[in-house]
Amino acid sequence: MPVTDGAMQPYALTLNKFIEHAAKWHPEAEVVTGRGGDAVDRTGYAALKARALRVSAALAGRGVLFGDRVATLAWNTQAHVEAWYAIMGMGAVCHTLNPRLTAAQLAAMLNQSEARVLIVSADLAPLARKIVAEAASVSQILVIDGPAPDWRGEDPDLSVSTLEDAIAGADGHVVWGDFDETSPSGLCFTSGTTGSPKGVTYTHRSGYLHTLRQLQADVMGLTAADAVLTVVPMFHANAWGLPFAAPAAGAKLVLPGRLADGASLARLIESEGVTMAVGVPTVWLGLLEHVEATGGDLPTLKRIMVGGAALAPALMDRIERRLGVAVQTSWGMTELSPLGVSAAPGDSDRKAWMSGRPAVGVDLLLTDAEGEPLADQRAAEGHLRVRGSAAIERYFGHDEAATDEEGWFDTGDLARIDTRGNLIITGRAKDLIKSGGEWINPSEIEAIVGALPQVSQAAVIGRSDEKWGERPILLVELAENQSVTDDELLEPLRGRVASWWLPDAVMRLDNMPLGPTGKIDKLRLRSDYRDASSAEGQFSGKRAAS
Repeated sequence: MPVTDGAMQPYALTLNKFIEHAAKWHPEAEVVTGRGGDAVDRTGYAALKARALRVSAALAGRGVLFGDRVATLAWNTQAHVEAWYAIMGMGAVCHTLNPRLTAAQLAAMLNQSEARVLIVSADLAPLARKIVAEAASVSQILVIDGPAPDWRGEDPDLSVSTLEDAIAGADGHVVWGDFDETSPSGLCFTSGTTGSPKGVTYTHRSGYLHTLRQLQADVMGLTAADAVLTVVPMFHANAWGLPFAAPAAGAKLVLPGRLADGASLARLIESEGVTMAVGVPTVWLGLLEHVEATGGDLPTLKRIMVGGAALAPALMDRIERRLGVAVQTSWGMTELSPLGVSAAPGDSDRKAWMSGRPAVGVDLLLTDAEGEPLADQRAAEGHLRVRGSAAIERYFGHDEAATDEEGWFDTGDLARIDTRGNLIITGRAKDLIKSGGEWINPSEIEAIVGALPQVSQAAVIGRSDEKWGERPILLVELAENQSVTDDELLEPLRGRVASWWLPDAVMRLDNMPLGPTGKIDKLRLRSDYRDASSAEGQFSGKRAAS
């Protein structure tokens, strides 16, 4: 007779499982939202789950069905977390919108997603009003964290109320997770700092597996004893997955609202006993400068994880020395949910330019410009490709795959992998400067100049040149109360890069333009400075010798 195999339970990997786990096993673990000054909102995971279920019922009562996109335009708050779990738990798709973009850009995204309901932070209502004027699909606005605006008579087809009122009037109960784990859960558009934004659709399965990868000891390694300050915004790349990872571990989740200045973050870290904080480098520079100016200490803080932009070695040293923390570097992208690689928390050999190693579930490949794998993956710079359980296969609204025949996604990054497996991002393929038929990599110049203690941020772009096609120029934002000559900026490059790589000009900017996610906005820099005529009058210092 044939042998009948055993079987395992069909436990669907849906994201509602995380808050259900936290509500059952860590019911009193807190979610804290900063409101400015000493004011905070405070709740537990059990109460948050109960609230999120009521939000699901309110959305269902307003016609939201499985697979519908529901948009959010909101800061990092308890109400936003409740909306996430409510939308995703019922099988709808949470389309997060970045309030740092223009109304026209956000309306274009909504017109693609066709979301009918928009959940908005009260202080973002004026922006929402501009968006819905251009987004035909939106018929309902639900306001969180404040009162609803009075728009009576402006648009009779637009329903506006608070989410609290919608909850109060909701009937019935919505069952969470009653669908396939491969169902879409979220939609986030890329930052668009090097091209037009594209929509990335996350699934419940991809988010679940991404969370398990985050929780590994050599990645975030969260435990129930941790308090995690999530400064990375919820409107960008799943807030790096922390609204899922914190409840999965039973960790305290600390949300800063819209306040990410150094004083506000220091206050939250101290009052809530934060042990780990996560965000882009510019955030931690603000915190560091506040602590340096006030002479305070943050004794509970043990780790800071940075990503989203390159970290200057001088800044990493300052943070670790003054705050007494370990800085964990990482690399990822919206298309990876977003975590790709991370330095291990206890790795004493970590450097600012090392992003770290991939955890299980992510694989890396270096290729030449034509996509052919390099013969030796540990010996040369190449074009970085990735694949994995939480990596994109195709963009929202696209029929064609974003991957090659073997499932590799071209990140657009140039990279090396050292002998220990550490990924080192060396630049963006789109940022390369072609001068006299040869390539110049701006990131190598930026890394050297950015390591100078007098420099806060550095960027190199190509400027049009009649003879060479393009020539590099260096733009710097100096650290506070610092001064430096052009020769002092360029001298560290000599002997470390080819002589013809030396920038032809140095420009000092009062403020380096940043994109919506804290990265240097090279599209803006190219627009403002790529032509010699547009740079006239902006030039500061002598022309550098080539």
